[in-house]
Amino acid sequence: MDLQEWASILQNTIEEHDIEDTWSIEFDSAIIPNHPARGWQQYISGAFARFMCSKCKRTWPSKRVLVVFHMRLLEDKGMVKVKRYRQECKKCVQSTMEEPHFKTENIEVLLDKLVVKILVKCYYEDAGENNNPFHLEGRSDGPHEAAHCEACKHGICRQVTTKETE
Repeated sequence: MDLQEWASILQNTIEEHDIEDTWSIEFDSAIIPNHPARGWQQYISGAFARFMCSKCKRTWPSKRVLVVFHMRLLEDKGMVKVKRYRQECKKCVQSTMEEPHFKTENIEVLLDKLVVKILVKCYYEDAGENNNPFHLEGRSDGPHEAAHCEACKHGICRQVTTKETE
């Protein structure tokens, strides 16, 4: 997934919400959910994404892709760190954990929800509710394969769908 696309969408969303501070974003697989560093805030969301096995090229959709954000604002500079949880192919033996592939529309929904949380947690504003739905693609009503979900293996998936937690 292209960090440049995430950064561009975040910048546009920040501007849409009339935030004047500068915010940046980076992927960080070392994030520990529910343990943000001192001075950081957390936001967790489930999202819809697709996966592709690097061995057999099988693809599958999932509406239970956990995304963890840690964010902080220091003076006029904000930073967002993102961890996107992976899944592995259920058909391949010794398959590797694959990165989720998000459609641009779903990155937009995810980052809009994040910016609403930033307004609340970093600027202490009541931003209201954001009920933008994720765009589902293909059949996604099958069972959640906990044995192949990185978030489940770490005990944090909690069977999230597109719900969110503080």
